[in-house]
Amino acid sequence: MTDNFQDQYSKFLYIWFGQFISIIGTGLTIFALGVYVYQLTGTASSYVFILMCAFLPPILLKPYGGILADRHDRRIMMVFGDLGSTLGLLFIFFMMVKGNIELWQVYLGISVSSIFSAFQEPAYKALVTDLLTRDQYAKASGLMQLASSAQYLLSPLLAGVLLSLLDIKFIFLIDVSTLLIASFIVIWIRNILGEIPVNRQETNFMEEFKEGFQEFSKNTGVVHLVITTMIILFFVGLLQSLFVPMLLNLESVKTVGISQSLCASGMIIGSLFIGIFGSRSGHVTMLSIALFLSGLFFAGLGLSANIILITLAGFLFFAMLPFINTPIEVLIRTNIDNQKQGRVWSIISTTTYVGSILAFAVAGFLADALFDPLLKPDGVLADSIGFLIGTGSGRGIAFMFIVAGLMISIISLFIWKNSRIKRLEDVEKQNRVMSLQL
Repeated sequence: MTDNFQDQYSKFLYIWFGQFISIIGTGLTIFALGVYVYQLTGTASSYVFILMCAFLPPILLKPYGGILADRHDRRIMMVFGDLGSTLGLLFIFFMMVKGNIELWQVYLGISVSSIFSAFQEPAYKALVTDLLTRDQYAKASGLMQLASSAQYLLSPLLAGVLLSLLDIKFIFLIDVSTLLIASFIVIWIRNILGEIPVNRQETNFMEEFKEGFQEFSKNTGVVHLVITTMIILFFVGLLQSLFVPMLLNLESVKTVGISQSLCASGMIIGSLFIGIFGSRSGHVTMLSIALFLSGLFFAGLGLSANIILITLAGFLFFAMLPFINTPIEVLIRTNIDNQKQGRVWSIISTTTYVGSILAFAVAGFLADALFDPLLKPDGVLADSIGFLIGTGSGRGIAFMFIVAGLMISIISLFIWKNSRIKRLEDVEKQNRVMSLQL
């Protein structure tokens, strides 16, 4: 029986590798299109709209993707999502080859590609429960986070090099190739393992969505964890939106790029640690400690104008993220009915990413209209907070990071004292004991 579980894990690793390279390909496209549109228009709004086209459709459609992931073979859903994503990329490619491509065509193509990803991600997350044992969840979660972080660590570096050697059109072909490879791997594994039984109930989408929402909302501990994740993603969204503007007031573009890559490498280290060693117990404790430390490191981003200290704080912050994401995923996964995991994960994903969308919507206003004026040389806080962290352009953003970091640390205390969240771990421990007895 153990050998069979190990064989299942090895098959998961093949699927994970395919998704790993496809995520890198997606990162190449997003980075390249962002640079292309910004150079074409010279406006930040056009760059932000690329991000919205890439991330908003999946957020809105994931509940439907989750329902389909529970209704059909999750591997087929992954292939459907990956192959469908190539359509938008090929549309942009052919429009560029034709010449005189317009912005609306770029936005349309990236939107079509992202729409199909809404059907892929819930199926991928739910497939973990189909293939692996409970003791393997944490390792799988760490590896999946490793793949996700590659989009921010490897893709910008690779895209920067490739754009200096190749025309942007070939970036899309590279992305298409990675999606095809990922699809072929999933099809190959499906042929080896055969079909996985699916509970197909003759219900409509709204009924299944309602069932998924009821499964999600009936456990208050799960609800509290999801709300916590949404708040964390709001603060991370502020970092994503404002980190580069803050650094550009201090250093050159090249130095900013290097700093970004070094900060993102922290997530790689944390994900590798969990992927290799796993995490079998103490998930609430791990989550609370990691949140508290990450808040301190987040605040550290704003305490100094020295690029070395900022990069070190950023590295440590991102290194903590896998130790936050893993216990959240494990605690939720072990408290949700497997037959409803696809639709529940889609609801959870949609809910949590509201935090990021809100951050993108308000970050510019908060920085330009509120925090930056406070830290101008003649600002209200110039002689108090400004004495500690400095005044001038970008120091208002630094103050935002300090406030956001302290808020995250306060949230960790809420997690530590939350009895409902602690009960999630009791259920997980019971399930692990039962699994060992079997």
